[in-house]
Amino acid sequence: MVSGWTLLWRYSLFAVLATAANLGAQRLVLTGGDRPGRYLIAVLAGTAVGLVVKYVLDKRWIFGDDETGLKAHGRKFTLYTIMGGVTTALFWGAETGFWLWFGTHEAREIGALLGLMVGYVVKYQLDRRITFAPRAGDL
Repeated sequence: MVSGWTLLWRYSLFAVLATAANLGAQRLVLTGGDRPGRYLIAVLAGTAVGLVVKYVLDKRWIFGDDETGLKAHGRKFTLYTIMGGVTTALFWGAETGFWLWFGTHEAREIGALLGLMVGYVVKYQLDRRITFAPRAGDL
């Protein structure tokens, strides 16, 4: 696992990359219109894309986890997703709140960025302590 400034810069860069992937997927879905149903699909698609991108980067480059195999990935990705579920509420709440309050895509994206920033800080702590923490049998 990395620490200090390297950790901060990597984690920030990966958050930016995952955020760009998330918002890019949302924009792609929203090119078909911005009806309420389409908006929900956009948010779900963006969240899924951002989750996978961030997991792949964090696993290897933040937490130094080189474990392979379906069992290891399945367990860790499941935990990573659960921890993400906790913080996704922050992201969706901020994004949706800005969308409803201001009614523009620019405001929606600002809300998304703010929600994602707070969510990523909380998520790192959860992943460090739970998802990628050494298990009793691994010590």
